Amino acid sequence: MRKAVLVAAALLALSTFAVPSQAQAKKEAVKPPDTRSQAVLAQWNDIGRKLTAMAEDFPEDKYDFKPNPAQRTFAEQLLHAAGVTYFFTNALEGKPLPKEENPKREDFKSKAEIAAYVKKAFADGAAAIKAKGDKGMSDLIVDPFEHQRVRVSDYACGFIEHSGEHYGQLAVYYRVAGLVPPESRPKK
Repeated sequence: MRKAVLVAAALLALSTFAVPSQAQAKKEAVKPPDTRSQAVLAQWNDIGRKLTAMAEDFPEDKYDFKPNPAQRTFAEQLLHAAGVTYFFTNALEGKPLPKEENPKREDFKSKAEIAAYVKKAFADGAAAIKAKGDKGMSDLIVDPFEHQRVRVSDYACGFIEHSGEHYGQLAVYYRVAGLVPPESRPKK
């Protein structure tokens, strides 16, 4: 019985010390949500950063590697992922859409050229998102693939998701080549 009383007293004492820290946590202001354009921009920049990191990291002598003959090479995957973003960016800027989804590998002679193209493609998209702002995220544009009106924010999400699919494929290329993707490495 005496042991139970001591345990209860100890638990009461511990809970007394825990209450002020919980009360302090409740006093901290909760951050407001990102605006719609901030949320879209953050996702756009995140996948752009990941693909750019891969473009800059993967060994140049393996840029024409592909896990099997039916797939694109590592370089072609990057060029495709970056190239299709111009269907988004150009639509937002009122420019003509690209004639094709896949920039030609022979037009990019080096790893540095491809990495620069990937980086520029996502920077151009980010600039278009910033220019639209929050109000512009609700603007309607025609999706040329579906021939349907869509909100800019929804259209952006489709391209972000598409880029994420290619990021996942490229992560497999890394693993098949015996390498570890930058995002999977231990953080310093």
